[in-house]
Amino acid sequence: MAEEKKSRLYALKPIIERWPAVTKPEGHVNFRTKILWTLVCLIFYFILTNVMIYGLKERFIDLFEQYRFIMAGASGSIMHLGIGPIVTASIILQLFVGAKIIKLDLTKKEDKAIYQGSQKVLVIVMIFVEAIPQIFGYLQPNSGLVGMVGTEWANTIIIIQLVIGALLVFFMDELISKWGIGSGISLFIAAGVSQAIFTGLFSWLPVNPDLGGISLNNPPGGVIPGTYYYATELTLSDMTSWGYQTVFIGAPRIGYENAIVPLIGTIIIFLIVVYVESSRIELPLAHGKVRGARGRYPIRLIYASNIPVILMSALLANINMFSMLLYRSDLPLLGGQWWIGKYDGSQVVMGGAWYLSSPGGVNYWLMPILAGGYGGHSSLQYALKVIIYLSIMIIGSILFAKFWIETTDMGPSAVARQIQSSGMQIPGFRRDPRVLRKVLERYIPVVTVIGGAAVGALAGFADCVGTVGRASGTGVLLTVGIIIRLYEDIAKEQAMEMHPVLRGFFGNE
Repeated sequence: MAEEKKSRLYALKPIIERWPAVTKPEGHVNFRTKILWTLVCLIFYFILTNVMIYGLKERFIDLFEQYRFIMAGASGSIMHLGIGPIVTASIILQLFVGAKIIKLDLTKKEDKAIYQGSQKVLVIVMIFVEAIPQIFGYLQPNSGLVGMVGTEWANTIIIIQLVIGALLVFFMDELISKWGIGSGISLFIAAGVSQAIFTGLFSWLPVNPDLGGISLNNPPGGVIPGTYYYATELTLSDMTSWGYQTVFIGAPRIGYENAIVPLIGTIIIFLIVVYVESSRIELPLAHGKVRGARGRYPIRLIYASNIPVILMSALLANINMFSMLLYRSDLPLLGGQWWIGKYDGSQVVMGGAWYLSSPGGVNYWLMPILAGGYGGHSSLQYALKVIIYLSIMIIGSILFAKFWIETTDMGPSAVARQIQSSGMQIPGFRRDPRVLRKVLERYIPVVTVIGGAAVGALAGFADCVGTVGRASGTGVLLTVGIIIRLYEDIAKEQAMEMHPVLRGFFGNE
């Protein structure tokens, strides 16, 4: 009977046991080694983002353009897919386990091993699912490659490069999680967004190099040099007629979007995230055998970290990708239907996908509302789009936060076991994991929901305000949280290096 109750995923066990993976270290990995592997992977990531796909046309449509920084990839490079397949596989399994379609008890060691192994298999499947559609009118081979090997082989060569890039990201993420510090997925997102923000702040290059040198219609792309250029070159009449609007909120018609309001929005997001990340509940702990040994267990307001927003953004990116594929397809009933999503290039301009797309800054929703509508949409439709987007981000982040803590040993039961194994207990309560679990159940589920809602609301607000470097508000939110967590992870690793007894409490040995 016990065998009949096992999940069907156990059929994959022979494959999982033979699946290629980064070997988990035996025992403790010292701090210097972890820093070294983390830096090596980060440098290798930046190198790969500058290795362009061989044989690709210069002009192409990027399916993930709106979500490029969240996907931690570089358009047209071997890292074009970025972390998309990894996150998508995680989303699918979390939804299926959460909905009880896949029956796995993640508190059991064997079920959890099957879950993690199945996720690795699904990542490979999703790499092909996301790579193959790219060649159907999006990433097309150039005439030189087609002339050498023919159209079919040229498309195959592009797919192979995409698969190799995605596999390298997958193994680098695994390498960092086992031998480095933090999460590879988070680190790659922060690296790409940081680069975009730096460029958006300081770039002296014109916004459109094809138009030649710097001019009023082709200013420097960075907000600091761009603002300085307009302040020194505009006449008083130009400044009063159109200059103030361009300097403060940008001018999408000429590609100048790194203006003062997005810069202020970036700073506000940074300050809010720093404050929220520092908010926590601290449970007092005392050692059961060592008198005077006391400590605190912090339960953060953003308990599930920034992972729910990464998962939610990746889900929206996949919705955008498949709606674009459907719009350009000839499928009966679904192909070319405007109500699913109508596209102009890679930009959605109508339909259900339009309501789920990022507001993209005040120029793209507030100004149309004030102007009474724009592009075939009324003011009410723009307002409705913002409301729907914010609602989806908040609700989706709550759901993913709940799923995440149950799959990563962050639930009340798992935390109670960790505290118990370290020899600590809550003063005034019996030294029993069940008692600890009941105490933790008062806080963790509530904080998970509040934290998920908060991080979703922050991400949605950030996308509405806009940011410098077109890094997206969600990207900036994630980056600030990732950098704070990375700093804390480094501090934790150093503490464990100096006090080996702490390794048992953090589950490292």
